[in-house]
Amino acid sequence: MIPDIKIEDYNYPLPDERIAKYPLAERDSSYLLQYDHRGAISRHIFREIPDLLPDNSLMIFNDTKVVPARLHFVRDTGARIEIFCLEPVNPAEYNLSFAATAVCEWKCVIGNARKWKKDVLSLFVPDNAPSEASELGLKAELVSREGQTGVVRFSWDGDLPFSRVLEICGTIPIPPYLNRESESIDTERYQTLYARLRGSVAAPTAGLHFTEDVLSRIRNRGIDTETVCLHVGAGTFLPVKESEVARHPMHREPFAVSIELLRKLRYSGKKVIAVGTTSVRTLESIFYAGVSCIENGHPHEVEQWSPYNREYSHSTEEALDALIQYLESQGLDELKTGTRIIIVPGFRFRFVDYMVTNFHQPESTLILLVSAFLGGDWRRVYDYALANDFRFLSYGDSSLLARASHFGK
Repeated sequence: MIPDIKIEDYNYPLPDERIAKYPLAERDSSYLLQYDHRGAISRHIFREIPDLLPDNSLMIFNDTKVVPARLHFVRDTGARIEIFCLEPVNPAEYNLSFAATAVCEWKCVIGNARKWKKDVLSLFVPDNAPSEASELGLKAELVSREGQTGVVRFSWDGDLPFSRVLEICGTIPIPPYLNRESESIDTERYQTLYARLRGSVAAPTAGLHFTEDVLSRIRNRGIDTETVCLHVGAGTFLPVKESEVARHPMHREPFAVSIELLRKLRYSGKKVIAVGTTSVRTLESIFYAGVSCIENGHPHEVEQWSPYNREYSHSTEEALDALIQYLESQGLDELKTGTRIIIVPGFRFRFVDYMVTNFHQPESTLILLVSAFLGGDWRRVYDYALANDFRFLSYGDSSLLARASHFGK
């Protein structure tokens, strides 16, 4: 049954001066709020996190990489059109689309869409742009449109892959609530150090605090580390505009999980620490993909309300076994599918025991996820952060949260 949740119950006052507009000089110098297994709250510095993690743990990171997905074009009339690449259409596989030369098609958000008819757009090249930007001759043609989104065909001269075209012509799409344009600092700092697979239009920001030193000290403690990959979509920027959460649509995001991680989740018995809400959503989607495997013979994409629409008699172990057996039978080394899962109060967590996450926007799906994780105790955490000089949102401070069920809530 879809929960009856009013988004106004997940509002809180966030003064503009508490929103971190820029990152700190050192990634690991941010504050870290710890909410421990007893529900006690304390303040630390992020570089202390290796000493705060529970023993016998498996820490899981999202290794997606943000692409410079924001492009600016101009019509013959002089009108500017901003195009924000969301996901590849032709070729539909990210790797193939990034490797494409001369032409490819993407689903995009189109700014100033009403002013774009059927004419072919030319890249807007500012005076300070690299000479390569002009030499590429990048063009945009509207294939189809629905509201503010559409399928756009990009074409360019030469044999450079589209990934390089974006690097030359695009800008990093920082969140709109920062109220500024992308700057050179964002190219490096709006990206995790372990980012590997291109495809996101927003960073998994919980990972921005990790340095090579912090990662090394985590491993030296004997804590196992693994990665998942969920390509973060533009929906992560969007507040819930509906008063009833049941009417808020979640957009599909593709994810991949290795068979090795599935085996560790099945057999290691370790506490799972998810770095970021994207890792949480990926890990918790695994169960429903596994149930689909049991019932249909193969994993389906995970729908938004799948966790709430029915009772599940299958165990987590059975779901993992089904996925592992399916991948082995197909000769595959990773599960690739998509998810629209929304995690709200009442959700049953099956994998994640601890979460590292930043402080999120009022009335957002991420606040709902944190509330579900803390058994409704999110407001006490946020009140503490507001009272103790924590910085908020993407470039803000961090938290290490223990799941509420660990201490009897």
